[in-house]
Amino acid sequence: LGGHLAFRAAMNKEVQAGVCFYATDIHKRSLGKGMNDNSLDRIPEIQAEMMMIWGRQDPHIPAEGRRMIYDAMSAANVSFSWHEFNGEHAFMRDEGHRYDPEIALLLNSMACQHLNRHLR
Repeated sequence: LGGHLAFRAAMNKEVQAGVCFYATDIHKRSLGKGMNDNSLDRIPEIQAEMMMIWGRQDPHIPAEGRRMIYDAMSAANVSFSWHEFNGEHAFMRDEGHRYDPEIALLLNSMACQHLNRHLR
């Protein structure tokens, strides 16, 4: 459960399900030391059932970046659901102007259902 690091964790064969909330920098390959990660290249390693959640107004992950990730996951036959909401980055964080309590409540429920369904 998280963002880019949850996405990376799903590359572990023991992980059965993952939920990624607005996973930054996958499309830019800029996570970690040297800002040169290989997350896009390693998408075929994901065997977990993934739930991907994005904010359409997120300045960190533009539509082109989301499309790149979606296309790579589809091409690799990763099992995933894809959800985009009108919100900025971190719209589930319960502080600041970006917070949307209605979407947060909905997505917390969806994430729990996803994890329950795949981790029984």
